[in-house]
Amino acid sequence: MTIEEASERYNIPMKILKEYEEWGLCGAVKKVMGAWHYDDSDLEKLSLIMTLHDVGFTTQEVEAYMRLFLDENGTGEQQMEMLHRQRDNVLDEIHFREKQLERLDYLRHEIRREMNHEQEEK
Repeated sequence: MTIEEASERYNIPMKILKEYEEWGLCGAVKKVMGAWHYDDSDLEKLSLIMTLHDVGFTTQEVEAYMRLFLDENGTGEQQMEMLHRQRDNVLDEIHFREKQLERLDYLRHEIRREMNHEQEEK
């Protein structure tokens, strides 16, 4: 399957596919007649790459994770550490957003209270 076919069929942005090729992680990807051809193993790796992007990993973090993933020397602990770190980052973001919502709700409450007070005076 060519890069264009992989992009279209699996809805993978071309940017991600080109990064994958540039990282040299393609392994089984073969260049035939000037075009890259992907096999099922590559598509599985690309699915993992898409997931890592979706959960907020930067491009550099995705590359580092994938290098660990493909390393056969037992890098599970390092991968787990990266996932824990990203999970902590996501939780921090959630908590920050919750505080923003609380502040917004407080402001809305204050405006409603003021509006009710004005209506009662009329």
